[in-house]
Amino acid sequence: MIRRSFSRTVLISLFSFIPGICFGQSQVDSVQKLKEVVVRAYFSNQQILRLPASVAVIDYRQLRNQVGTSFVPAINTVPGIRMEERSPGSYRLSIRGSLLRSPFGIRNVKMYIDDFPLTDAGGNTYFNAIDAESVSGIEILKGPDGSLFGANSGGVVLINTFRPQDSSSIKAGLKGGSYNLVHENVNIRRNFRQHSFSLNQAFQRSEGYRNNSALKRHYGQVNYNWEYSKGNSLRLLALYSDLSYQTPGGLTVAQYNLDPQSARPATPMSPGAEEQHAGIFNKTLYGGVLNEWQIVKPLKHVVAVFGSHTDFKNPFITNYEVRDENTAGIRSYLEFIPVSATGFKWKGNVGLEWQRTSSDIQNYDNLAGQPGTIQSADELKADQHFFFSRFTGTFFDRIDLEIAASINYYQYQFPLNLIAAKAERKFEPQLMPRLALSWKVSENIAWRSSVSRGYSPPTISEIRASDQQINLALQPESGWNYETGIRLRNASDRFWLDASVFYYKLSDAITRRVNSDDTEYFLNAGGTRQLGFESQISAWLIPPSNHNFIKGLQLRNSITLNNFEFRNYINGTDNYSGKKLTGVPEQVIVSSTNILLPASIALFLQHNYTSKIPLNDSNSELSDNYNLVQLKISWNSMNRFKSNVELSAGVDNLLNEKYSLGNDLNAFGGRYYNAAPGRNYIIGVNARF
Repeated sequence: MIRRSFSRTVLISLFSFIPGICFGQSQVDSVQKLKEVVVRAYFSNQQILRLPASVAVIDYRQLRNQVGTSFVPAINTVPGIRMEERSPGSYRLSIRGSLLRSPFGIRNVKMYIDDFPLTDAGGNTYFNAIDAESVSGIEILKGPDGSLFGANSGGVVLINTFRPQDSSSIKAGLKGGSYNLVHENVNIRRNFRQHSFSLNQAFQRSEGYRNNSALKRHYGQVNYNWEYSKGNSLRLLALYSDLSYQTPGGLTVAQYNLDPQSARPATPMSPGAEEQHAGIFNKTLYGGVLNEWQIVKPLKHVVAVFGSHTDFKNPFITNYEVRDENTAGIRSYLEFIPVSATGFKWKGNVGLEWQRTSSDIQNYDNLAGQPGTIQSADELKADQHFFFSRFTGTFFDRIDLEIAASINYYQYQFPLNLIAAKAERKFEPQLMPRLALSWKVSENIAWRSSVSRGYSPPTISEIRASDQQINLALQPESGWNYETGIRLRNASDRFWLDASVFYYKLSDAITRRVNSDDTEYFLNAGGTRQLGFESQISAWLIPPSNHNFIKGLQLRNSITLNNFEFRNYINGTDNYSGKKLTGVPEQVIVSSTNILLPASIALFLQHNYTSKIPLNDSNSELSDNYNLVQLKISWNSMNRFKSNVELSAGVDNLLNEKYSLGNDLNAFGGRYYNAAPGRNYIIGVNARF
């Protein structure tokens, strides 16, 4: 019955696209042609229409349209993606239901920044260290993709910060808003001969909506590109982030309804979040150098070396954790693009990536925000490396074939004085193959299909969770993903449709559990069965023009329909097989309108509907569904002055909806809820010289 209902919903959604498709085909030849979307996810620019993968692109304008200073609203416009923020700076990100194992942060999703791995060998990613204004675009590969990116069971996120083709400029911005929000940023770009340079500086602070939820971040980033000869270049990325934010903690439903702004109160068994000064202090230094060498015309070699240092402190209810983390790595590959005969073109890649992360971890008693007597100390080392290869071929300019695979190695080491007999644990090498096909049905329609294997070993934060025990029983999760989809555009690129259906069968899924003393641990939850439908539509009903009162009208819509269930999941005497996947809404619909008006005024309106979410594995507690509305109006000077000035004002959560964004899944005592801000406001000014 569930599958029949799901299939019916998919069919209804597909038929609802028909009016838009017909509209898109009926436009006259005089319509202004809009820029076609391309992606760099696989090392070179490719038209997204015929790419045999589920890829979403969030461009610079989409990022800047959003109200506020967070990545969350923009990333949540992508179907199948859920990003949460329990309090300012406390990010969580999941792709197609991968939130099970993430009480905080990002796991089983691989992230890169300007071709450098941001995810360390231990599986942790400090996405919240990055300032949103330093990012020019984001590409998201949905579903497991180990072809070039190694172990992941959720997907891949590629962050782009630097565009060498940008002209020299100085940009400065200042924003202010509710809860004493202040954000300022300065960007300096310079191009001279073969050199390009970019410097970003940003500062953000906020007192937050809830008690004990203040944030402060200092951020600096340098990009440098030197094209020392034709086809050969050297790139540098360096960033430093000093981030601190308070963590208010989860509330029970009674506490959430009584006072959603409160921090977690004390109980007879434990102190409260404010009393313990609960928070995160993260200082991260990251750097990388990449060299691109065109050996001969068809053969290119790319090598990147990178490393990071993180000083991490986390005063929590039950302890004060201190981590010193160091990562070093190398990524290198060859690309061969021969001159091929007409009717057949192909490209091959072969390479490797290696990382090692050392984590020196100490836990102390938390004496009101100060470390006390030491509870435990461990030093863990994670080593992750993989070899990859990828072949793509184009036949008759209509069929695109991809055959790719990576073989992945993972191991970690722990102190000899802890468990002398098992000082090292190695997981069996795992092959992650991928086979994908795209058929260009016509000039503006392409069908795609793929099958790929996902694999994700446990992270250091799961192997040694807050219960301070090294979990030798935890196994990697793995599974197979089957997918098919269609992309459609009209000749003028005014209309765009991307729709797909997938089935993902995951085994040994890792899930979180919480002890009575609020410490957490992880276990393998049998498996999951994930059937999903995703669609994304973009349409310029009125293309950009200077001849009408409404100078442009764009509509966007994304639909996510999930039928995700546990299978073979037995925990003690509890059997959760057939239960809905924890933390995953069944429906998410995001719609937006962008209106260009006279006098360089623009109006942006966005609506997000999210259905109820299971908060525990037994599905006995569900969050309420919610509707979020954003409104933003901006004005641009458009060369009226020597500098370009933009003024903006926005409202987030216009309907003053009460909701929790970032629920604590499977929380002990029913402390699931982290209340998000009600209606709040922001104003800003940006100038370019």
